[in-house]
Amino acid sequence: MVRMVVEFAIRWLILALAVWVAAWLIPGIHLADTQSTLAVALVLGLLNLFVKPILVLLSLPITILTLGLFLIVINTLLLLAGEWLIQEFTDFQFAIDGFLSALLGAIVISIVSFIVTRFVNAGRIARRIT
Repeated sequence: MVRMVVEFAIRWLILALAVWVAAWLIPGIHLADTQSTLAVALVLGLLNLFVKPILVLLSLPITILTLGLFLIVINTLLLLAGEWLIQEFTDFQFAIDGFLSALLGAIVISIVSFIVTRFVNAGRIARRIT
């Protein structure tokens, strides 16, 4: 149980780093502070865990037809959904100026998460800690 919590925390921090990099690189993504970054990463992580598999399954034909490129659109929509949830239900400051900023942000978040995850093996670290 402890191992799963440590692994979740590591993955959450990787996603938070990716969100921060996206906000730093993309002028249309605005984050107020560290707490907002962590909240956005938590919301995005939960959306990716529960909503993304359903969207991927429902859009499987178009994803196959576009050779997987439609997954970028799904990630963009999840980022916009995360922005809406943060703005609607919390006091954290997170804003995206438009679809293009969200699209670029989703691409940056995916790339940064992929690269950092390749260097940081959350499962191995969790086993060493516990």
